[in-house]
Amino acid sequence: MANTLYDKGREKFATAQINWTSDTIRVALVDTGVYTLNASTHEFYSSVSGVVAGPVTLSGCALVSGACDANDVTFSAVSGSSSEALIIYKDTGNAATSPLLVYIDTATGLPITPNGGDIVVTWDNGTNRIFKL
Repeated sequence: MANTLYDKGREKFATAQINWTSDTIRVALVDTGVYTLNASTHEFYSSVSGVVAGPVTLSGCALVSGACDANDVTFSAVSGSSSEALIIYKDTGNAATSPLLVYIDTATGLPITPNGGDIVVTWDNGTNRIFKL
């Protein structure tokens, strides 16, 4: 697969239902042996299985020339299955209404096998940052 935006998440950005800089945005590490991406039909976090670590709330969310950015994140003391992807979503407090935004499975450090230590995700500081709308 390749990094992608979820179709319903893209629609929510386009209709101002997502505000990257003020909504609670979270990220989770996922085992793709358990979760199979369907970017066209998966809409909410409740569709995601195989979460290995997180979710962790993104801080410092900002827009830079049309690209979404945030501070790097740390998943603490991670153990369990290997993780091949990151899933970013807007947290509403209810997984059944928390829109999926981004699926990332192509990045430096992925896949990763947890060893009980911390996993630090360092977002790209290039033109596209975490992702570009």
